[in-house]
Amino acid sequence: MKTLKNIFLLFLTIGMLQSCIVSERPNMDFFSDSGYDFHGARFMSVNVPMMVAKPYIRKALKEDGESEEVINLIRKISKVKVLTVENGSEEMLKDYAQYLRDHQYEDWASVKHDGDHVNIRVKQNGDAIKNLLITLNSGKELVFVDVKGNFTTDDISKVINSVSDK
Repeated sequence: MKTLKNIFLLFLTIGMLQSCIVSERPNMDFFSDSGYDFHGARFMSVNVPMMVAKPYIRKALKEDGESEEVINLIRKISKVKVLTVENGSEEMLKDYAQYLRDHQYEDWASVKHDGDHVNIRVKQNGDAIKNLLITLNSGKELVFVDVKGNFTTDDISKVINSVSDK
């Protein structure tokens, strides 16, 4: 019985760690479409295991003096995917934006700072936000963050206001 328990724990650990593996293949729908020509772009993707990451994130935010709104928002996150693209193009970014519009994502905010562009898009049903996509564009280097959870527009507004106050 003890051996069976150890084998189960080993497989459970391997399953949890598997989601921590960094891959050179895209982990987001638009980019994993094999029919699109990415013109030599290089990808690095990470699936963040929230069960493991949440305690570390909350602790770091508390140590940094972040507001309770930001810390409470972390509780509502169920999954985070990060994709970095080297040697990306404006055409790819435009096609990605069109793909998101076709899939009912709404543009919420666009910020330009020192030549970098940050776009925030959401997919919502009434007041419920299920997906939050953040795009960071710095020339040919792009970062895409896909956050899944169960948020409200009020949750996002509180976070934006707490960050804006700083």
